[in-house]
Amino acid sequence: MAVPARGGRGSSSSFGGSALRNSSFPSYRIVISAAFSLLFLVTLSVILSSPHNRHRHSSISRTGTNYVHHTLLALNSDPLKTRLDLIHRQATDHVALVNAYAAYARKLKMDISRQVSIFDDLAKNFSDISAKPNYRASLFEAEGALDEDVLRQFEKEVKDRVKLARLIIAEAKENYDNQVKIQKLKDTIFAVQDQLVKAKKNGALASEIAARSIPKSLHCLAMRLVGEKISNPKKYRDDEPEAAFEDPSLYHYAIASDNVIAVSVVVNSVVKNAEEPWKHVFHVVTNRRIIAAMKVWFKMRPVKGGAHVEIKAVEDFSFLNSSYVPLLRQLDFAKKHSLISDNKSQGVGGRVPWDLDQVSMIDNLKFYLPEMYPKLHKILLLDDDVVVQKDLTEVWNIDLNGKVNGAVEICFGPFHRYIQYLNFSHPLIKEKFNPKSCAWAYGMNIFDLDAWRREKFTDEYHYWQNMNGDRTLWKSGTLAPGLVTFYSTTTPLDKSWHILGLGYNPSISMDEIKHAAVIHFNGNMKPWLDVALNQYKNLWTKYVDSEMEFVQMCNFGL
Repeated sequence: MAVPARGGRGSSSSFGGSALRNSSFPSYRIVISAAFSLLFLVTLSVILSSPHNRHRHSSISRTGTNYVHHTLLALNSDPLKTRLDLIHRQATDHVALVNAYAAYARKLKMDISRQVSIFDDLAKNFSDISAKPNYRASLFEAEGALDEDVLRQFEKEVKDRVKLARLIIAEAKENYDNQVKIQKLKDTIFAVQDQLVKAKKNGALASEIAARSIPKSLHCLAMRLVGEKISNPKKYRDDEPEAAFEDPSLYHYAIASDNVIAVSVVVNSVVKNAEEPWKHVFHVVTNRRIIAAMKVWFKMRPVKGGAHVEIKAVEDFSFLNSSYVPLLRQLDFAKKHSLISDNKSQGVGGRVPWDLDQVSMIDNLKFYLPEMYPKLHKILLLDDDVVVQKDLTEVWNIDLNGKVNGAVEICFGPFHRYIQYLNFSHPLIKEKFNPKSCAWAYGMNIFDLDAWRREKFTDEYHYWQNMNGDRTLWKSGTLAPGLVTFYSTTTPLDKSWHILGLGYNPSISMDEIKHAAVIHFNGNMKPWLDVALNQYKNLWTKYVDSEMEFVQMCNFGL
């Protein structure tokens, strides 16, 4: 921004006259020096007083002759003019900056209608300030001294525009600076990852709650069955035990559950696919709270084909007490010493607190089958979340080669090996077991009870359960103690006997399911829950007795 100069010639003449007056005794050298000085000053005065500079438009520029003119003038002017020059430079710098961002926005075609317009308006605002009549007259075209008040006002407006420009540029920089973009993308990825982890945890928690809770329909069914017994006590008196319950020549099943409709599906699926259903005996064990409902169900809906159903409560087996069963003894100790908690605190002597939701005597009955059924030679264990699709009589003919347990192995690659279920940092586990040994599954297991009794595997189970009193060998569940109890004494069955994963894996081949003898809804998405996998649910519901009046009244949504 050039400031027009006035009186340049007057200043030069005065300076020249003074030089001549100081030459009182001219000499050859002094005359030559004075002549060159006079010539330089006259030339400079002509340059500064040219019409181009006198009537120059007050646009913002810092290059070429204009900038030289402005700089030289500032050196020979008062401090206000120097201050004006600095303000002019600052404005010019920001005009160049916003023009650069505008060009970048046009090049990238990013938010052109908004970004380019903003930058163009900023550049125009700087030019408009210096073009105002009062500033032009008082600052850029003034012949004498500058008006300090006007300069102060001009400076304030320029700095306000500069501040606004910096804010907008800082905001726009995020869109144009690659490093900022990359960092922002990384931050977004980390934020999404964190949200995903939280969502998975919440989903797992919700699924766990859904799996453990009792659906309204199941509760309704149990209550109506109990109400039916209360209304008709004579009709639902207990029958005398049948001889078939202890006949070793028949096919015996063990089912432990407190879910009435789930047990009925298991029994129905076995009977409907059996060639000789009258040879099949079902030993159902539940808790005292559900036993009345379970008995009423099978009284109201007798099993077809002449199959036999025995229903007992855990409490009916008197030997299952804390003096004989290590697990019950450990639970009594935990309750006595307040070791029942949410697993967030340590108990007595560093013991891990017990989570009662993970411990059920019904689940642990499988370790006492020889004592529960002393006259039987073999028994097939079925979980209550399985569906039988074929005649299972051939299972009793499988040669177990003197071993106790016949089960389908579940390992593939490095997964579902012993190391995933046991604590191999414990010296006892490390010494006794191979971490790469293949794990097998509960759900459909054929047990040779004679071999079990002969090899005293109940004592073996008790030994390991006692050793795990502080829960350092394994945390919870029944598979880990089964793996250690029946280690090296389990015969692998063909995988077609037992397909797992229908309660959590949506990718199981339907052809594989079709050819399986038993399909297992292990996992949290049980078929009687709303969260069940829809593609498999009909495999279970087709065995539900949907004509039963209480099932209809309790709105199972089948």
